[in-house]
Amino acid sequence: MKIRIPVLAFVLCFAVSGVLAQNKYIGTKMCGACHKQAKTGEAYTIWAKSPHANAFKTLQSEKANEIAKAKGLKVPAAEAAECLECHVTGGGTAENVDKTFKMEEGVTCEACHGAASGYKTLHSKPENKEKAVKAGLIRGDASKDTLCVTCHNEKSPTFKGFKMEEDWKKIAHQLPTKEKK
Repeated sequence: MKIRIPVLAFVLCFAVSGVLAQNKYIGTKMCGACHKQAKTGEAYTIWAKSPHANAFKTLQSEKANEIAKAKGLKVPAAEAAECLECHVTGGGTAENVDKTFKMEEGVTCEACHGAASGYKTLHSKPENKEKAVKAGLIRGDASKDTLCVTCHNEKSPTFKGFKMEEDWKKIAHQLPTKEKK
């Protein structure tokens, strides 16, 4: 029995990683088609007003290029892998992108929720939530800062600290609760 558990864990990890590897980044226009509305928490609208939506644009500034040069980078910030890894969903080098994905959109929904091609049609119906998760949907959770601190950390040359609870409120986009009739 002891040997079966590691084998089962390996098989499950392999199966999940296979599903995730097949998913493609589809971009914000696909997400925004539904997530602009109040009934979907206005997630697209909140994102569009956030610094995440302009993360790539910040790399196109003179200040960003000065920082890149000071760090010893040989290319402009908007072309440097070291900068793109946090300023673009998929790090700017992802090959699993659909034609609808645009690097210029910066840090998109899929940076937090996973490449969406596998779950985009599933996650809107409550009965499909678990299927959507199995198809690659990552649910946001303010109690876990692991995804956020991948980029919001001391490695960033402009890091000014990160307070998960406080910063989460700036991007929170919860679905409205349904009133009982």
